[in-house]
Amino acid sequence: MTIESIPRTIWWNEGKVYLIDQTRLPLQGDVLVCSTHEGVLLAIRSLAVRGAPALGVAAALALALWSEKEGAEIGSVDEYLARMAEVAAEITAARPTAVNLSWGAERILATAREAARADGGLATEGLRAAVLEESLGMLDEDEERNRSLGAHGAGLLAEKSRVLTHCNAGSLATAYYGTALGVIFSAHEQSKIAHVWVDETRPVNQGGRLTAWELRMAGVPFALIADSMAASIMRNGWVDAVIVGADRIAVNGDTANKIGTYGLAVLAKAHDVPFYVVAPSSTVDFSLPSGEGIVIEERDPRELEGFTVSGTFESGSPEASKAFDMLTSEGAYEVPLAKGHAMTIDRKGGAYAFDAWFRMTPPNINTFNPAFDVTPAELITAIITEKGIVRPDPDYKTALADALGA
Repeated sequence: MTIESIPRTIWWNEGKVYLIDQTRLPLQGDVLVCSTHEGVLLAIRSLAVRGAPALGVAAALALALWSEKEGAEIGSVDEYLARMAEVAAEITAARPTAVNLSWGAERILATAREAARADGGLATEGLRAAVLEESLGMLDEDEERNRSLGAHGAGLLAEKSRVLTHCNAGSLATAYYGTALGVIFSAHEQSKIAHVWVDETRPVNQGGRLTAWELRMAGVPFALIADSMAASIMRNGWVDAVIVGADRIAVNGDTANKIGTYGLAVLAKAHDVPFYVVAPSSTVDFSLPSGEGIVIEERDPRELEGFTVSGTFESGSPEASKAFDMLTSEGAYEVPLAKGHAMTIDRKGGAYAFDAWFRMTPPNINTFNPAFDVTPAELITAIITEKGIVRPDPDYKTALADALGA
């Protein structure tokens, strides 16, 4: 198996946006079909699509959907641009930490404004064409960037490298190919990867659900570990490099990524293991002087209080089929469960699908569930982008500006 076995994360077809529903992976391979920008927004908020580069593309395609649907009904260029700015702001606010979301929305908004200036503000038809062309171009551009940064990062790894990674920064976190996993995929193609340690990444388990699935699909040797096992594995000398993605990088190199990343960076420093951050240049926010200005998103406390499961099943007998058909005759059936557990059952082709959340903590407890943390620049060995490897020489602010032409 190879990286080509992994499906694309997000794509456009005949005026609709298609998304792999990542909340149901790896046991179900559902595809969401969004015909309105509100549908894409729901997918962003629910984590059906996630990962900084993928969010940037999703923002662009959401605006393209708006442009092709609602925008097509607007005759005034000024009204079109004003309404698009409102939709862009709505998209940007959906998840505050990942800079690529606002980057993607702002890029499309800027494209529309430039098109309006170019045609003298006479019609919206040219604006819609420009928006769609730019949005679709971002899909191909994202894959190209990821393959490039993957090649740069692979050059840092020695033969028979043992790598530890956190969360999911693979193809699923991008339009295609991946950032941190893009480095691993590239290195694997060069026969450099001996083993990958995959943090489970509580509480949403993106490592256990998504990264493990991608590595298995690509044929990369790996083992899943609990987050708390990383220190022991490093102490035993079983890790040659830690490679993670990023949701926002401040101009001084401070980096926001999935919660738990900072702890790994501290451990890597203590055990003299190089710690690499991999992200496209669009993830660098030159408006932020340091990580102190990064807004940290807090997620639903139920992510900590319990766990979700989903799957499909067949009835097993005509009598059972009749019973389940009656339950789902008017749509999804909500199973009455005690103790706060929740489950719905619905038809899925000739079988049935279930989605459930099961509590594993006492009810009515206090929780704190930040989705991200910030790793200080001094703990980062290098930042890998599609434009090359950036080291703190003399500091990340200077090095990033030089490397990215900012």
